Amino acid sequence: MCDGRSLVIRLDARDNVVVARTDIAAGTHVPEIGAVARQDVPAGHKLAAVAISSGAPVLKYATVIGYAGDDIAPGTWMHAHNVLMDEIQKDYRFGKDYASADLLPVQERARFMGIARPDGRVGTRNYIGVFITVNCAATVARKIAAYFDEERLAAFPNVDGVVPFIHQQGCGMEATGEPMDLLHRTLAGYVRHPNLAGALVCSLGCERNSLERFLADTALETGQMLRTIRMQDIGGTAAAIAAGKEAIRAMLPEANKALRSPQSAEHIRIGLQCGGSDGFSGLSANPALGKAVDRLARHGGTAILSETPELYGIEHTLTARARDEATGRALLERIRWWLEYTDGRDVQMQGIVGPGNQAGGLANVIEKSLGGAKKGGSTGIEAVYRYAEQVTARGLVYMDTPGYDPVAATGQIAGGANLICFTTGRGSCFGSFPAPTIKLASNTPMFTRMSGDMDINCGTVIDGERTLDQMGQEIFARILAVASGEKSKSEALGIGAEEFAPWPIGVTG
Repeated sequence: MCDGRSLVIRLDARDNVVVARTDIAAGTHVPEIGAVARQDVPAGHKLAAVAISSGAPVLKYATVIGYAGDDIAPGTWMHAHNVLMDEIQKDYRFGKDYASADLLPVQERARFMGIARPDGRVGTRNYIGVFITVNCAATVARKIAAYFDEERLAAFPNVDGVVPFIHQQGCGMEATGEPMDLLHRTLAGYVRHPNLAGALVCSLGCERNSLERFLADTALETGQMLRTIRMQDIGGTAAAIAAGKEAIRAMLPEANKALRSPQSAEHIRIGLQCGGSDGFSGLSANPALGKAVDRLARHGGTAILSETPELYGIEHTLTARARDEATGRALLERIRWWLEYTDGRDVQMQGIVGPGNQAGGLANVIEKSLGGAKKGGSTGIEAVYRYAEQVTARGLVYMDTPGYDPVAATGQIAGGANLICFTTGRGSCFGSFPAPTIKLASNTPMFTRMSGDMDINCGTVIDGERTLDQMGQEIFARILAVASGEKSKSEALGIGAEEFAPWPIGVTG
């Protein structure tokens, strides 16, 4: 627990920087380092705790986050101007720190009120989805879903809603190869998702992502709860909308048969996300979520760590936690793919984080990655997945995704995540369907300012009121509650349909 009266937070005895707990004005004596602040230091930013020679490593959490750009005196504000990135020698130590989850006996595992599906999977929600093979069918899908408002669904109380899943792809793209495979994986992962009772797939008819090929390549079989419409065959837009409404009407009685029943927490799969990170994210929200992940793993559940560009620089700490060398090398292969993919591009994997991250106190991508990785707790990494691949392992796993929140979460949900836990320091307003998002604030001022969007205030750790363990227990309890049907803030606001965003890799022509 942080001392709520202290001006700074020391994360590790070996660190040569500390983090400002609150705004510190220039000239303020900082007792914890025995020096005066030499510049104004905003909350969440760093100060030199000791003298640091030019070129010497800058240590936070006993990890190198960069190198001093000058000779630095104690009390100096440490940020992107004087914490410089350089190549860090890494020891990947494959599997050396691996620790399997200490599984609880089955009878002692937590339970939640879930929706058991015929294939043995368990959902946390019960939606019907309206999908498109190509953007040309987007308006049709939106109008079909919009028709089924609260009044029209009143007779089906066990159906959470009818949601359109709209994307910008499907034509003008490579007909074969990874881009089309990735789109197929993503769409099929949603169609089969345990949080969906049924799905309608709308197509135009002449697109590269043809309806027939999509169904064949993904082994999806049409029937009562998976129906299709081809606009060119049925007579155009108006006819497709009318047919789509009729298809959904036919599915609703069956979808409404779904009932919640007590289920083991081993069926919970969480996608871990962070966005709008600040200097407190790695001190409060992320490690607190990590504590909840460790609890979930003990109960047999699964958490998916992702956002590859936002783990670059500290990947050696993850390969050391991998189940074995093959798992660690699979993670490294994805890092190397990203280095080649982003070479020469003005993106954060090349070092410079976004304006919001910088304003929040993060000097570079390594410091951001250091905090972001803490969402994964301390248990071993059991498996590595490509984007939108079905997650079958339990415990902590890794899925390769971009850092961009909607695209990353879409991949995790396609892989089977039935909840998203999203930490934020600056104040993200993200939401997701059909898996609800729980948002965790890293600091109390932002939580207070944006209480309509934030579910949990992890800033109490910074304020000295809660320990990380206590916070982790609160997060785990909220996970069980939301999995049981309690609405998260973003869900209550109706946020999520527009955030469906399959990763658009490949050529558009």
